[in-house]
Amino acid sequence: MTDLTLMTSVSDPASVLPALALLSHRVRVLPMDVASIVRMPESTILFVDAREDLATARTICRMVASHGFATPIILVLSEGGFTVVNALWGITDMVVASASPAEVEARLRIISERGPLHSASAASDEREEDGEGVIRSGDLMVDINGYTASLHGEPIDLAYKEFELLKYLVQHPGRVFTRAQLLQEVWGYDYYGGTRTVDVHIRRLRAKLGGEYEHIIGTVRNVGYRFDPPQEASHAEGNEGS
Repeated sequence: MTDLTLMTSVSDPASVLPALALLSHRVRVLPMDVASIVRMPESTILFVDAREDLATARTICRMVASHGFATPIILVLSEGGFTVVNALWGITDMVVASASPAEVEARLRIISERGPLHSASAASDEREEDGEGVIRSGDLMVDINGYTASLHGEPIDLAYKEFELLKYLVQHPGRVFTRAQLLQEVWGYDYYGGTRTVDVHIRRLRAKLGGEYEHIIGTVRNVGYRFDPPQEASHAEGNEGS
């Protein structure tokens, strides 16, 4: 059984690709918006409903690819939609909405047999862990066991939660997290503060990293934050704060 995710804006998900209802795979349904991207599990095949809203579908597909997710994407199209899709969409495959169960199963099998896809950003290749709990990313060093961090060999004076937040982001390079996810993972289930706590700690981290490195903690507008390895990070619009 393959884990599948269907993004759609219609009220009846079964109408998007009826063949899915006749297969034995588990299908998770999410709204077709940017915020749903971070709600996907790491190991899933994503179906994007592009039958009626090609523009939104294109945005979703390109954001999944550009943010470093290794998620295979199958675009569900009407016959006329095939004329506008190209390689820049970042998709793995396309299927017409009326495809038979046998065709859909064959496409899923081929994708599964290819194995995990390489992350589009290759962010994990920019991070090295030496086996002693020390993660190095460019000139940034995070000692997980020693609860210390340094930049250019100079220690960074971090409060406990600032360190925990930096550590969590560095451990998941290129992965976008919502404020609620970071609050849950770093502060824990029993924390009752609001998500603005995350914004405050992000600002403090950026300030302590300094002008040269503050942009390695990137902002994805309307979604959350991610760690951009120094080798790949750039001063892109939207990284200046919350």
